[in-house]
Amino acid sequence: MSLHTVGLSPWSEQQLEDHIREGWTPARVVAVHRNMLVIHDGEREIQAELTGRLQFLAESPKDLPTVGDWVSAQILDQGAFAVIDKVIPRRSVVARKAAGNLVEEQLIAANVDVAFIVQSCDLDFNLRRLERYLAAIRNGNVKPILLLSKGDLISSSEKEALIAQVRSIEQFLTIVVFSNNLPEQWAEIDALLESGKTYCLLGSSGVGKSTLANRLIGSDLLKTSSIRESDSKGRHTTTSRQLIVLDSGAILIDTPGMREFGAIGIESGVIATFIDIEDIASACRFTDCSHTVELGCALTEAVEAGTLEEARLTSYLKLLRESARNEMSLADRRKKDKNQGKFYKQVIRAKKDRR
Repeated sequence: MSLHTVGLSPWSEQQLEDHIREGWTPARVVAVHRNMLVIHDGEREIQAELTGRLQFLAESPKDLPTVGDWVSAQILDQGAFAVIDKVIPRRSVVARKAAGNLVEEQLIAANVDVAFIVQSCDLDFNLRRLERYLAAIRNGNVKPILLLSKGDLISSSEKEALIAQVRSIEQFLTIVVFSNNLPEQWAEIDALLESGKTYCLLGSSGVGKSTLANRLIGSDLLKTSSIRESDSKGRHTTTSRQLIVLDSGAILIDTPGMREFGAIGIESGVIATFIDIEDIASACRFTDCSHTVELGCALTEAVEAGTLEEARLTSYLKLLRESARNEMSLADRRKKDKNQGKFYKQVIRAKKDRR
């Protein structure tokens, strides 16, 4: 085995050459648990922890390793243990606002080529949630592909209607409808996987992500559960993020099911996902149009004319506002933390001077 086995690309290889210090080993983070990480050095998997230096210099969780990261590590005890000292610059990321009230960016995976968005064909299907995923994924320089699971639960005409809904907002998005119960439909997903490239699975709990991952892996490595029929909710079956090399040579990252996918700092991804709205907005009378009450707003006029769906415009404005609000809150909090840190250092320094 080598680092190329776990997805080393020419771009990441150059970054490793530029940032690995002498005496340290390049490795990839293949699993993230609560109190431990697992890295792969091209020969084996090794349990690892962070050096105090890396933890001290990290200004936010974004500066710490996530699954898929390339890192600089020191291998100890003949491969029994390792410490991670540095995160190598990332080529791409999948990130979201951390769940709950905490305004912080949470990295889900790094150095990903393609993100499979998994929605089921039943009550889990949601265009507005799809737009949210697409914006965040594109913002991180990752290619999105939509997988619609449980295709055996609906008729052919219903499948065509679902695809038509997606095409109404995303004309060129790759869409695959499949069922984990129908092996003949798996070939279309297999054909999307390329050796050496890294893929991640994203979606709500219970939509079939872990079942699909187990099928791709070729064993029941991951726990599975289903959506409750009563409320279309699922339980979290994957509790940690892990990277797995498939027999095809492709690399798969499975992630926990997410009931929330908050937006933070994803303006460029929103623009790329709502390019149709951006084109219409270029005709607005005012360059700083809020697209709500202004006269001469091309977007509100398009809604009134029936050429733009009001729900899509609402989703666009909501994502932009949410992203900007969370980004501003995060910047303010970090500034406050930084000033507080300076104050503590001044207090400590003053105490030393008095001794």
